[in-house]
Amino acid sequence: MSNQPLFAPYRMGDLDLPNRIVMAPLTRMRAQPHDHVPTTVQAEYYTQRASAGLIITEATAISPEGFGWADTPGLWTEEQVRGWRRVTDAVHAAGGRIISQLWHTGAISHPELLDGAQPVSASNVDPGQMSFTRTGPKPTVTPRSLTRQEIRVTVADFARAARNAMEAGFDGVQILANYLYLISQFLNATTNLRKDEYGGSLENRSRFLFEIVEAVLGEVDAQRVGVKISPMHEGGAFQANDETLPVTEYAIQKLSSYKLSHLLLMGNTTDFTGTPLEKLADDGMFQHFRPLFNGTLIANVNMDRERGNRLVAEGLADLIAFGRPYIANPDLVLRFTENIPLAEVDWETVYASGSHGYSDYPTYQPSEHNPRS
Repeated sequence: MSNQPLFAPYRMGDLDLPNRIVMAPLTRMRAQPHDHVPTTVQAEYYTQRASAGLIITEATAISPEGFGWADTPGLWTEEQVRGWRRVTDAVHAAGGRIISQLWHTGAISHPELLDGAQPVSASNVDPGQMSFTRTGPKPTVTPRSLTRQEIRVTVADFARAARNAMEAGFDGVQILANYLYLISQFLNATTNLRKDEYGGSLENRSRFLFEIVEAVLGEVDAQRVGVKISPMHEGGAFQANDETLPVTEYAIQKLSSYKLSHLLLMGNTTDFTGTPLEKLADDGMFQHFRPLFNGTLIANVNMDRERGNRLVAEGLADLIAFGRPYIANPDLVLRFTENIPLAEVDWETVYASGSHGYSDYPTYQPSEHNPRS
């Protein structure tokens, strides 16, 4: 067994993980387009990667209203639950552990994906992003503001999806509360212009997140529930502002009190230079937030074997989530153990369909022409 820190066993919540390598959530557009049911090729894809300490699924819509990316799966129908059960059974049979990431896209959706309906958000602010429709990327449109009653329904939808995830055999759930999606649209002062109890102060803008957390905890034990959240600097309405860091600090400190399974924290995906988040670049994200969350911290973005081992050794993270390396390397754990070179991603097929460029990446085969390094 390797003596690398990444290979030390770890107990996350009430799950025993054989290593600290996490497969990060990766949207790959392989679900059935008409009913959002996971396919057998998705079961094969996840099973190939079951040697990870933990698999976090691709973002999965909690409701028809929350759906917002072509050919991605859902968790609101019995058929979707059965489809995911095929995935979880296969992963468990291969000795793996897998949790479901719960997703509402909000204003990032598009009328083409909603049978012509207008997407919803905290307020009627166009986020200035791209929607991924069946006919290709389209600019986002101006959403409509959720009513209080619709907020209550959406919170209940998260709880139902969490219950469905456990029925589907998942080992837990993760609430997607960062990047560009609905929860972030409530947290972000640029996209949340509400004058009610869900807008204004950072406590009010965080209210939606914590109503979701508490509703999910009503269905799933806290030791099986995690949250993905980070301050981001993206384009359009999601450029970092003076409220971006304080609201994230408030949310993460409060999340710590729930004794959750984990917090997944993304490093910077864009250049933070000259922004209010400048000090969070590179390892700064993990150095800043590690003291604010009393629980398992998963570090993600621009991770390789060396950096992952270092972050664990330095105590800045407990687990390391690898995204892009897992696309072309189903045997990533073996490659890290033996210091085998990583296969390259075929970017033309990442958002394609079927098995090509998805479940047909081979495992490492040693030969005279392909020696280990």
